[in-house]
Amino acid sequence: MPWDWDKLKQQQQKSAGGIPRQVDEVVQKFKKFQMPGAWIIILILVVIYLGASAFYTVGVDEVGVVQRFGKYVRTTQPGLHFKLPRGIEKVTKVKVRFVHKEEFGFRTLRAAVRTQYAPGEAYKNESMMLTGDLNVAVVPWIVQYRVKDPYSYLFKIRNVRGTLRDLAESTMRLVVGDRSINEVISKREEIADEARAVLQKELDEAETGIYVVTIEMKKTNVPEPVQPSFNEVNQAIQEKERMVYQAREAYNKAIPAAKGNAEKTVKAAEGYALDRINRAKGDAARFIAQYRAYAKAKDVTRRRLYLEALTDLFPKLGQKYIVDADQKNLLPILNLGKQQGGQK
Repeated sequence: MPWDWDKLKQQQQKSAGGIPRQVDEVVQKFKKFQMPGAWIIILILVVIYLGASAFYTVGVDEVGVVQRFGKYVRTTQPGLHFKLPRGIEKVTKVKVRFVHKEEFGFRTLRAAVRTQYAPGEAYKNESMMLTGDLNVAVVPWIVQYRVKDPYSYLFKIRNVRGTLRDLAESTMRLVVGDRSINEVISKREEIADEARAVLQKELDEAETGIYVVTIEMKKTNVPEPVQPSFNEVNQAIQEKERMVYQAREAYNKAIPAAKGNAEKTVKAAEGYALDRINRAKGDAARFIAQYRAYAKAKDVTRRRLYLEALTDLFPKLGQKYIVDADQKNLLPILNLGKQQGGQK
């Protein structure tokens, strides 16, 4: 039954003293919607809306995680994909190639040629740690990671970022607690590698779906109030090490020289002993040979030995004159032993 809007309007004006203008405009629009073409337009708009929500695009550095009524159903790779309209299936895009960063002990306000950082006092509790030798160190560091398992990253852990920060902080405190203050300051790369391995193990056990790319340790130091005392201790240690090195250098010079001289003396004594032994053996062999020759021909050997002895002796005696024992008178005709004309 068609509505008599004019009659209805008159009745409302009589009862309420007139219809507001806004209500009248709404009524007029509702009357226009009664046209058959309006429903077709509305249906087309609904179809377009549902069709638009059924197609989605996944970027080259991400994957799409599809849920149907909240339940995980599949993971889609980069490209154009189809899903059921909104309200039935939902897609969540996760960047799997992007490297995320978490900072501990400081915050970067603006990254540029001259990077600006937030005041460190606000984040001092994150970087203040106790070392193995009961010293306090300020250890700022950065954890860089990416998502390797989108399903675990979205559904296994409620607060993945908070879990990562808690595990990273506990891991770093564990590694630093096993080192001395000097090792924490001087061996940052070694500590970072060890902390990365421990943190990755903890994240895998927690099924976070995160892969730790690297851990970068910033400049490590002691708290500002104790820095002067710490510097004095380091200077004393360096002075001690310098003196030890000097003593070792003198030791390395003196000890090898003494060892060389001792070895030289020992070698000389060994050579002298060997020479004496060889000479004694040679003399004994020569004496034995002479004895054997003497035993075979005693007269000949005795005469040969006598002649050889005289041969060796006479050159050493100088000029000699032999006078026959039977000579009774010796005339001094010759000036024996005197030079004549420059000749003897």
